[in-house]
Amino acid sequence: MSDHSQTTAAKTTSAPLQRRTMQGLPDAVSGWLLSLPLSLVLLFFLVLPIVMIVIVSFWGATEFSIYPAFQFDNYEFLLTSPVTYSVFLNTIKYAVITWAITLVLGFTIAYFLAFHIRSLTWQIVLFLLCTIPFWTSNIIRMISWIPFLGRNGLANSTLISWGVIDEPLEWLLFSDFSVILAFVHLYTLFMVVPIFNTMMRIDKSLIEAAYDNGATGFQTLTNVIVPLAKPGMMIGSIFVVTLVMGDFITVRFMSGSQKANVGRLISNDIALLQYPSAAATAVILLITVLIVIAILLRFVDIRKEL
Repeated sequence: MSDHSQTTAAKTTSAPLQRRTMQGLPDAVSGWLLSLPLSLVLLFFLVLPIVMIVIVSFWGATEFSIYPAFQFDNYEFLLTSPVTYSVFLNTIKYAVITWAITLVLGFTIAYFLAFHIRSLTWQIVLFLLCTIPFWTSNIIRMISWIPFLGRNGLANSTLISWGVIDEPLEWLLFSDFSVILAFVHLYTLFMVVPIFNTMMRIDKSLIEAAYDNGATGFQTLTNVIVPLAKPGMMIGSIFVVTLVMGDFITVRFMSGSQKANVGRLISNDIALLQYPSAAATAVILLITVLIVIAILLRFVDIRKEL
């Protein structure tokens, strides 16, 4: 074979390799460029604020000023104060009770929409009805419970007129009951949506196969539907728990400022211009929420839903 033929063959063989190499480089660069805007948004609006909060949590503060420092006084005060543990336990109590109630309600509503409503049109209509409360502000929806639950409100008046009670119930308003009721009202939809989305993906033939093999409705629910709906249940649980643990305005209004949670503790520190203490409390709250999320993620792999 002549030198010219060998050169031509070598060029022919290396051409696809060069094209693959040249094509691979732009693809990699384009991938980085496509992810750059989102990465910058996350960096400036998520990572940097958290880093700043962590830094400020080590600063010192007097009655009139804040000074940069690296000290553990804020954390020492928080971790040695019985008030801190009482407030955190109260926050966890609200989160657990609200989570349990919203999980039962959310699962029931999602199950009804997914398996008892055959028409897709009616599923959409009923689902949109669940979102009607979200057409107004959270504060308006929350405050609307006050005249209903008050001493002379509709609930007490109705119970008295029916002869169920002789005098108004004081615990209906400005109590743990009213706080949890408001939480359930505000955040149940965050449990309904992911569970409903997961249930709509369940193959209906699996349910029919369970019935064909003699399974009862309860056995089908516990052995087929619940395991397949776990990813949606975990996503909804993360939403509800994080929202309740970070909330402060609901506890303030619905408890009549008689109860406290971590959000209110942070809000009070900010109102008193004690930013280092508020930052330290926020860091501890963030760590607590991350631990709760990590525990929830141990039960199911939600990456299948994302």
